[in-house]
Amino acid sequence: MDPTAATGATGALVCAVAWLGWSVLVGALANQLPPQLLERDSWLTAPRPWADGPRSYERHLGIRRWKDWLPDAGNALPRGVAKASLVRRDRATLQRLVIETRRAELVHLALWPLWITTALWLPPAGVLVNLLFATAFNLPCLWLQRYNRKRLQALLQAPSSRLGRSRATASGAAPIAAQARPCVPDSAPDPDPDPASDSDSDSDSA
Repeated sequence: MDPTAATGATGALVCAVAWLGWSVLVGALANQLPPQLLERDSWLTAPRPWADGPRSYERHLGIRRWKDWLPDAGNALPRGVAKASLVRRDRATLQRLVIETRRAELVHLALWPLWITTALWLPPAGVLVNLLFATAFNLPCLWLQRYNRKRLQALLQAPSSRLGRSRATASGAAPIAAQARPCVPDSAPDPDPDPASDSDSDSDSA
């Protein structure tokens, strides 16, 4: 066997084991975080000045076209939460979903830097491949968490009558979790980010 090919195969195997092991470790540790620690944004999850709300993600990233392709691995590890299990539209459930978007965001922020360690055993081209993989795997999930959190927070800040109407019509529309996907949760309902625009919200909740 060509030594170069053998080295390449070994490097790829080490990368696969490293990504899998790191994903399991980070996910398991994240599931241990109590919800109370995730009730407020940290500097890592705080809104960024260049993102002006859900419409920005829809307009510039086309997030509504691809978000349903992302899987929900929330309950893949012990103590995880399957976003599809959070099917109600009551305030407590929406607040828990906001918490889970922060948990998922922290997971993907922690996963991304692993590519740096591959420089210990891979040539520059291999490190670049891992950088591209880490970015392609984690960045869409990060966008999705921020997008969903904005939508959820808009609904939570809306008048209570509107939240009640969302619950009342939930039986005729796709449940919250029908859109659940972490990469993580794409489990938010589809409220209009502008609480005053009720008609747009209702038509956007499929």
